[in-house]
Amino acid sequence: MTTKDVGDAGEAQALAHLLGQGLTLVERNYRVARGPNARGGEVDLILREPDGTLVFVEVRTRRGASHGGGSLSRSSFGGAAASVGATKQRRLVLAAQHFLQRFKTLPACRFDVVTVEGQGTQARIEWFRAAFDTS
Repeated sequence: MTTKDVGDAGEAQALAHLLGQGLTLVERNYRVARGPNARGGEVDLILREPDGTLVFVEVRTRRGASHGGGSLSRSSFGGAAASVGATKQRRLVLAAQHFLQRFKTLPACRFDVVTVEGQGTQARIEWFRAAFDTS
């Protein structure tokens, strides 16, 4: 299984988890280019809470205990927010700003991180709401 396959499977598991929590999928793998020689940004999942809040989600997947510890926690991922460094945060915000241009009135928004460790029914999923601040 390639790293991309693992990431795609983790993203699917994260999506299923969030849908089970009452969120609705708006878009998956939203990408925006910055220019021909500059990287843009991507948001793994964009969902909507029942109250209308748009949630931009970064999914972090690890194959299992051999990649960072046996239990999934903020410390085993270096902190969920810490696993999404400043550069990644800027790219997420760039993509989110581009996505939000389609709205006349901006909805409430936040950036979440979902961590997935392992695969299948044995996967451990943890959801960190408002994982980082954009101000």
